[in-house]
Amino acid sequence: MERYYQPEIECASPEKLKQIQNEKLVKQVRHVWDNVPYYRKKMEEKGLTPDDIQSTDDLYKLPFLSKADLRDAYPYGLLGVPLKDCVRIQSTSGTTGKRVVAFYTQHDVDLWEECCARAITAAGGTDESVCQVSYGYGLFTGGPGLNGGSHKVGCLTIPTSSGNTDRQIMFIMDLSATILCCTPSYAAYLGERFKELGYGPDDIPLKAGIFGAEAWSEEMRHDIEKTLGIKAYDIYGLTELSGPGVAFECSAQQGMHINEDHFIAEIIDPDTLEVLPEGSQGELVFTSLDKEAFPLLRYRTRDICTLTREKCSCGRTHVRMGKPKGRSDDMLIIRGVNVFPSQIETVLINAGYAANYQIIVDRINNTDTLDVQVEMTPEMFTDNLGEIADRQKELVDGLRSMLGLKAKVTLVAPKTITRSEGKAVRVIDKRKI
Repeated sequence: MERYYQPEIECASPEKLKQIQNEKLVKQVRHVWDNVPYYRKKMEEKGLTPDDIQSTDDLYKLPFLSKADLRDAYPYGLLGVPLKDCVRIQSTSGTTGKRVVAFYTQHDVDLWEECCARAITAAGGTDESVCQVSYGYGLFTGGPGLNGGSHKVGCLTIPTSSGNTDRQIMFIMDLSATILCCTPSYAAYLGERFKELGYGPDDIPLKAGIFGAEAWSEEMRHDIEKTLGIKAYDIYGLTELSGPGVAFECSAQQGMHINEDHFIAEIIDPDTLEVLPEGSQGELVFTSLDKEAFPLLRYRTRDICTLTREKCSCGRTHVRMGKPKGRSDDMLIIRGVNVFPSQIETVLINAGYAANYQIIVDRINNTDTLDVQVEMTPEMFTDNLGEIADRQKELVDGLRSMLGLKAKVTLVAPKTITRSEGKAVRVIDKRKI
């Protein structure tokens, strides 16, 4: 039986959701105009005032915000309330320029935790569940968000944070944890370690996992589910909008329901910035309807995906986003071909490899090179050079079929690629571009 944390909202009629969004958007635009000079200036440059926004039908008129705006306005330029009303900051793990710092009032924290509670409930969580939160705590939003959501559901919460894998496993086994929250790459690593310690899926008490913060393929999902003996749920979020819980999977696992009472989603063409019709693939854009301290309107996520309003068997009525195919800014363009790491991962897992790989891109003699280093599993590890060459050729052919270009494949021994306790570092781009 499907469970809901707030059924009256999660299953509200489309008309009711539209009414909620219209009222909140008008109020939020006025809030931003009155309290965020940076964005008011952007509106004025387009000749807009709050009176021009009467409903969600007028959303397209508003200017976009991007991560560049957040860096330009760092640290307080997009703050929507007096600093004394803020109770917390979170920050992205970005590696270029200034870090993005997002602010929260207590109201913002409560709404964020409610969104995470919806996700945990959708994964089967109740007040009888034991929820182990193995996302990083601190500035990263994963740990604090799921921790707060777990409390709201009433789960016994184990705040292990990331790392110390054998201790993670000890708590899962000794406290009979039923829900695991972490990055998918760390879940895969936990599964690998469980296997090394002699535990099979039937020995592990976990029933569900809530995995996000990085792109992962359906093949990786099935691999994790098989190893840990769980149902693996996707969760989506951005520090800029609050954190995980902006969208989450239900039992149907046919896309992630966006919490439309808190966020409006659009799909745009990343080049023309034109709003695209439902079902089109493009860049995901969000408007936060409730955020007081850090209210972002039409924020460009750079995530590439689709939206659908087709009826979901779970009973929820909120629009669903497909699993992001990649990011318009993380997308690799190699010899003119668009390449997403998730495509490479699909080929590797379908060929029987674990999700332990690294993509190295370089430019030699003005030509892009693509080198994929892949760990062999312990079962396939061999020093037979002929066998290794055959396996490498098989992957080269598979990647050419998927990507439309030739990659160099290097098979390496098990455990030679550094494991990640947070977001996996999949791509090393050495080109000076």
